[in-house]
Amino acid sequence: MLGYWAYNVQPLFKNKSVKKVFEVFQVGVLATSSFITSITVLLIIFFLFKEGVNTFRKSLLEDGYVLSVSKSNPVSEISPLDIKDIFDQKITNWKQVGGNDDSIQLFSVDDLPKYYTEAQIGTELEYIGTCLNNYVATHPRALAYFPQKKHLENFAGKLIKVGSVGVYEFIKGKEWLPTAKPVAQLGILPLLLGTLWVSLGAILLALPFGLATAIFMAEIAHPTARKVLRPVIELLAGIPSVVYGFFGLIVIVPFVQSVFRLDVGETALSGSIILAIMALPTIISIAEDAIRNVPKNMREASLAMGATQWQTIQKVVMPYARSGIMTAVVLGIGRAVGETMAVLMVTGNAANMPHTFLQPVRTIPATIAAELGEASNGGLHYSALFALGCILFLLTMALNLYVQLRLKKAYK
Repeated sequence: MLGYWAYNVQPLFKNKSVKKVFEVFQVGVLATSSFITSITVLLIIFFLFKEGVNTFRKSLLEDGYVLSVSKSNPVSEISPLDIKDIFDQKITNWKQVGGNDDSIQLFSVDDLPKYYTEAQIGTELEYIGTCLNNYVATHPRALAYFPQKKHLENFAGKLIKVGSVGVYEFIKGKEWLPTAKPVAQLGILPLLLGTLWVSLGAILLALPFGLATAIFMAEIAHPTARKVLRPVIELLAGIPSVVYGFFGLIVIVPFVQSVFRLDVGETALSGSIILAIMALPTIISIAEDAIRNVPKNMREASLAMGATQWQTIQKVVMPYARSGIMTAVVLGIGRAVGETMAVLMVTGNAANMPHTFLQPVRTIPATIAAELGEASNGGLHYSALFALGCILFLLTMALNLYVQLRLKKAYK
């Protein structure tokens, strides 16, 4: 085979026209590959936002159900939060939602036997629509909640309008209950804060240790020690996240629980520690490469002027390698922000407003991983999880843009 290449194929490339055609072919392959990759990324982003935007177009009322009142009731629209408070018995008077000064009487299909006989309802529920019509028409205090059926097309009552969630309410809301009945509660503030808390804690832990290790390996360690440490650190990057999650569940969680004397050890701090360990290989590897790429003559010039090794590292090497170090930090933060399984296993997965690192939290990636399998395709819950993905994408993009802008200002 090698002989055939040497005597038959290789001489063709010495021909200028053949060589030019081959170069054009190579350029075409590279351009096509780049184009396909770019289009694929854009299509993924388009699909993500297309599904996520549907969250703000759909009613928060449970799919297939309606809320209704008597036509004599002046109320025609109730906010999702007020509906939740009504069913939680926090709002008990119609006056609190813009109606008459009268108590609210909740009613559902399950309550029909209390007011109508089996004969009136029908042995096969064939008269259920008539009973619902009669009840809503004759009870002005009632707020009826029942499935919307075809036999209710001529319904005598008035349907209550339930709006969709707005972007502002979606972000500032403090309750994440996408499957709540009768209306879903889509507030992602606890998830957003949980993500930021865990990620911030991870970077505060990983950054000093990562930079210290990178400086040691690039500037101080013996070449033999560097050859041993580098493969070990790169090996850490290849460990599956679920393995880190098991390690955190068996070691980190009991440790945090014991040290801080908590009821449970699944906290934001546990998540930060495990994410810091996972981010270390990325930060160390990229930061070390950046430090080692500092020209040797800059170090020699600094030492020749009387600077010590530590002064050279601080005043010459680190400022020169700043761009690479910032890249390491961004990639480390990206690993922390986007991690799913390990965080899901050690943070408690509780959608609560975090106030300290010693509380259980839930992050956006963990929420998507835990709930996407049970969300019906095309439903409100499904779209809301895609909206969470959009928030996570925008958060990561904003972080990258901020770092890039800071670097540009630093080099001006």
